[in-house]
Amino acid sequence: MDGIQNTDPPGRGGRCPTLRRLVPIGFGAEAWTLLILSGPLFLFQVLTFMIYIVSSVFCGHLGKVELASVTLSVAFINVCGVSIGSGLSMACDTLMSQSFGSPNKKHVGVILQRGVLVLLLCCFPCWALFLNTQQILLLFRQDPDVSRLTHEYVLIFVPALPASFLYGLLAKYLQNQGIIWPQVLSGVVGNCINCLANYVLVSLLSLGVRGSAYANTISQFVQAIFLFLYIVQKKLHLETWAGWSSRCLQDWGPFLSLAVPSMLMICLEWWAYEIGSFLMGLLSVLDLSAQAVIYEVATVIYMIPMGLSMAVCVRVGTALGAADTVQAKRSAISGVLCTVGAWLVVGILLSVVKNKLGHIFTNDEEVIALVNEVLPIYIVFHLFEAICCVYGGILRGSGKQAFGAVVNAITNYIVGLPLGIVLTFVVGMRIMGLWLGMLACVLLAAAAFIVYTARMNWKLAAEEAQKHAGLQQQSAESTVDSPGPEDAAVSSVARSGSPGVTLTTYSRPGCHLDLFRTPEVAHALTAPASRLSVKQLALRRGAALGAASATLAVGLVIRVLATRH
Repeated sequence: MDGIQNTDPPGRGGRCPTLRRLVPIGFGAEAWTLLILSGPLFLFQVLTFMIYIVSSVFCGHLGKVELASVTLSVAFINVCGVSIGSGLSMACDTLMSQSFGSPNKKHVGVILQRGVLVLLLCCFPCWALFLNTQQILLLFRQDPDVSRLTHEYVLIFVPALPASFLYGLLAKYLQNQGIIWPQVLSGVVGNCINCLANYVLVSLLSLGVRGSAYANTISQFVQAIFLFLYIVQKKLHLETWAGWSSRCLQDWGPFLSLAVPSMLMICLEWWAYEIGSFLMGLLSVLDLSAQAVIYEVATVIYMIPMGLSMAVCVRVGTALGAADTVQAKRSAISGVLCTVGAWLVVGILLSVVKNKLGHIFTNDEEVIALVNEVLPIYIVFHLFEAICCVYGGILRGSGKQAFGAVVNAITNYIVGLPLGIVLTFVVGMRIMGLWLGMLACVLLAAAAFIVYTARMNWKLAAEEAQKHAGLQQQSAESTVDSPGPEDAAVSSVARSGSPGVTLTTYSRPGCHLDLFRTPEVAHALTAPASRLSVKQLALRRGAALGAASATLAVGLVIRVLATRH
């Protein structure tokens, strides 16, 4: 990553020149901003995760089959639904943050509309898989009773999938404007409703797994509706929403060129974890139980770098949208340093509680002993996992998801999993072998991300951000010589929707060009010229709807045929 030149007086950091080279100017202020953003984002992720945990807690008291069914249901919904929608919506991390940092803020609303349409179409193939849950699980030789209950849970969740997708989109819509707390509030409301619904439906009405599924479905709708009404009531949309526009039907190609790699980035990694758990199930109940404990711990801890990753994505994207490459690099470096600092704290805490951590989840001494053996490997693993996570935020903020997808594919499926399988089954290291393979995976991925970002052309990334924002520099403006010190961009502060968080506006002395003004009056900026005609739009978007509907129809046919046999 290109370093940020330190122009401070010699007295600043003079005793530690190496530290001065590593730490960018303004690190303290930037780190504070990232922490203010990432703190609520961490809470938001935990609250989202807790809805599924509550289902497991209530059904876990019903019996082993019910607990296994809910656990498998959540995994199936995540792998075949939520992970795909979450991945596709990550294109909004790039496009919304860059558009919000540009003069064309109303383009954020257009991106939201485009995301809504794409994700609603995405529901159709996901539903096709949901309809055949039982057949898919039986194909993988899962227990028939568990498969049947899992199928019932997933079918009840079918109408909640679009609500889950739209909730995620609304959260990103606010997040990329620096507005975080409404998502946390909606998460609290959703979890309260979920706990109450589970208590009534599972404990009082004895509906079992079906009751828990209904509770989850209700919670997804409550969260989405609450957040939507909050946005409208508090008028959080006024700056970025100009009403529904036919422009949301345009430019699906650029959107999908970011959405598909984003989906692959998250899904390839997500699926690798699920495959690892499946492999442990082939060994023994002991290894699977230890893997379950480590996996739960890892999921919660991963939300810390995930919050930082989201915050870094917003800061980098907004800076690039405003053509401020220095700020983008500062945010990127600061995010990495904060992540390493957070890992040190987590690593120390895990080392201190290592011998007691397993007792939180089980009383089985064999499982606890195996968890204690794996934890040292996991602590080292988490360092590189966290670095990969925050670099993922940098890549999303700069629109480089395609590289991340390629790296995740290679490191997970060519290096990590094959090595883990060899160490687990051939060498006989069992669960230790799996985690050593995963360690090699994240180590290589982190190295690749660091090298790639260090060589990144930030100026080119800023120019691409202008295109993503629906803006294009006129050739006369883009070919002038680089400005001298007297023309350098001067920053001013604009308030965001989150207390303590500031977003930056930019103007040049002498011309007073405010890059947050509307594009109609910014003569140096014009919208891209290429637009599809009404006929072309009808054909292409109609074809997309037809393909999605056909996928669902195929799923229905398979379901009917499988039921008859």
